[in-house]
Amino acid sequence: MANFEDQPKLLRSLEACKGRNSELRDPHIAPLTTFVEALRTGNTTYDIPYFDPWDGGIEAEVLFLFEAPGPQAKGSGFISRNNPDETAKNFFEFNKDLISRKRTVSWNIVPWYIGNNDGSKIRPANSNDIATGIQPLMTLLKLLPKLRAIVLFGKKAQQGENLIAGLRPKIKLFKSPHPSPQVVNRSPEKKLIIVGVLREVAAYLDQTPNG
Repeated sequence: MANFEDQPKLLRSLEACKGRNSELRDPHIAPLTTFVEALRTGNTTYDIPYFDPWDGGIEAEVLFLFEAPGPQAKGSGFISRNNPDETAKNFFEFNKDLISRKRTVSWNIVPWYIGNNDGSKIRPANSNDIATGIQPLMTLLKLLPKLRAIVLFGKKAQQGENLIAGLRPKIKLFKSPHPSPQVVNRSPEKKLIIVGVLREVAAYLDQTPNG
């Protein structure tokens, strides 16, 4: 299997995707792989991408929570900052050199793809999507014992704030604009806000004792 450098849009390569798939049973990610496969059981309606093995898996200290998987996550099969889309690229670049990805894991408040079949259009998550998606999130939080912070990216993810605070009150919650080009390009100052939030998270990890 070829070796690949961590870079934006890496998962446009079929070989890179195959490499990630070969790592899904590695110890740090295997419980999350099992979690996703359990969600998929009996569910033929929705596509639910895997967690990225290049992230921290169950060792993660930070959960990055977004809205829903995009078409490229459906294509690659992973929730990943290496997906070949502009949102993933923005997130890769904004977070570069701030927090080691091995300290993080990424997920969506709606864990399944909610676009059309050919991947040409994705609709916004609605209240029913979020109410249903929050249920697996409750299970996920139990699988992340080292979690110390959660970053809620965008208004949809932020609808889970009260539930998360109730389930894991010791976890520090941060709120950030979504890193999609629709947000960042329309309001360039949002980039500075996102990077600022990520810096706050990095400082929190450094200044707060683990455990």
